[in-house]
Amino acid sequence: MRAEPMSAAPMTSEVDILIVGGGPVGMTGALLLAKHGLSVVVAEREAGIYPLPRAAHIDHEAMRIFQTAGVADDVLATTRKAGRYDFLNAAGDVLMRIETGIGDTSSGWPASNMIHQPSIEGILNDAVAASPNAEVRRLWALVNFTATDEGVTAHFDTPEGRQEINAKYLLGCDGANSTTRNLANIENDDLDFNESWLVIDTIVKDRSRLPDCNLQICDPVRPTTCVLMGNGRHRWEFMLLPEDTAEHMQKPETIETLMAPWKVGGAVEIERAAVYQFAAALAKNWRQGRVLLAGDAAHLMPPFAGQGLCSGLRDVDNLAWKLAMIIQHDADEVLLDSYQPEREPHVRAVIDLAIMMGQMVCVSDPEAAAVRDADLMAQREQNGDAHGAMTFPPLLTGTILEGSAQAGMLFPQVGRLDDIMGPGAWLIAKGDLSGGLPIQYISLDDERLKAAQDDIEGWLDAHQAEAVLVRGDKYIFGTGEGEQLATAFGHALGLAH
Repeated sequence: MRAEPMSAAPMTSEVDILIVGGGPVGMTGALLLAKHGLSVVVAEREAGIYPLPRAAHIDHEAMRIFQTAGVADDVLATTRKAGRYDFLNAAGDVLMRIETGIGDTSSGWPASNMIHQPSIEGILNDAVAASPNAEVRRLWALVNFTATDEGVTAHFDTPEGRQEINAKYLLGCDGANSTTRNLANIENDDLDFNESWLVIDTIVKDRSRLPDCNLQICDPVRPTTCVLMGNGRHRWEFMLLPEDTAEHMQKPETIETLMAPWKVGGAVEIERAAVYQFAAALAKNWRQGRVLLAGDAAHLMPPFAGQGLCSGLRDVDNLAWKLAMIIQHDADEVLLDSYQPEREPHVRAVIDLAIMMGQMVCVSDPEAAAVRDADLMAQREQNGDAHGAMTFPPLLTGTILEGSAQAGMLFPQVGRLDDIMGPGAWLIAKGDLSGGLPIQYISLDDERLKAAQDDIEGWLDAHQAEAVLVRGDKYIFGTGEGEQLATAFGHALGLAH
């Protein structure tokens, strides 16, 4: 019997943050953390970027997060602005219209941006490759991990054999079927929305023959979605009916029949067609000691509100500045206890909205559809169309100065204010300030704020404040008097002011 050679001991790496999952959430998280000077390894089980479209929309806040990560201009160049979202009945009458406009919002970016996910992933991949503090290791599949009060040790199957990484924290950004979540034995609650849809992505050859806004066709015979996408793409989605099978829906002749009413033959080339399950779920715990979940690993939502990717980006933006404060400046680890309480209400609101929109769209009973149509048309007659960016609840608890004016709201951006201020928290005050916290103190008359001075001063006056303290994720900690804000923020971080 031939003796098998002994396997070599696993190679070990030491890193501040280990991110499992190299999709857009994980890669953006890596860039945000690296901007703070933390060392980051992204472990991704796939060999390369998934080449076909998935997410189709990002909002103004997601663009602002990409700005912090240093990739916003490159991302914006691949997007297409979507100024309108129409819900139509079978006859083509408008049941509901959402006018988001194509101008910039108070975040400094357009409200609604249609994307081509592989293009964005390519931009993120290049940015991580260029970062001195972050790297991606592909074909690394997480096998197991052990976590203590001091850190996490994770083992991976790789082309070079078993490998080991020791990290201060592990961030699971590995999607709806998260290995991280499963290994941590974190329950995932099904929120009782499951609908199968055929998704057809196309490459546009003649855009003049395509709709110039996003459409939701609320036809009980076959609910259908038609949306713009970035980088020369367009998407159609068709709901599966009870008698449909995935195999039948993906046949070329079925696809041809479904697309025929749109009369776009020759205007588009089908890139892929696949049946997807639109679902909603929420992990019970997003943090287990030094293991954290973000993106689809923590929450899953139907696509009708276009907020799935946006929500994951908000997660890593929330975590990045907190982890930097803890690792680099010895802030109390209790700061991470605010992660889920801050993010979950927002995510639940988005999921509820997406489910409500999905239930409104996915009506296949003609009588129920007629009642829905009458209700929506009456509401539109009474209230008119919706205008402006989609709004969600502010932070109501967590690392904010509760009771302070505007605490928990997203701070408006004038021009490229975020680029001037840099990563991390900042305190802007009408008078001179100094202090010992690891934040940026800046006077309103500082030359760097010259272009934004009038707007910021007007904002402070409107809220009867001398100063505003803005967290690293651009949410407002509080307003008031500068020294008092600094003291309160230091207390929240477990740091002396």
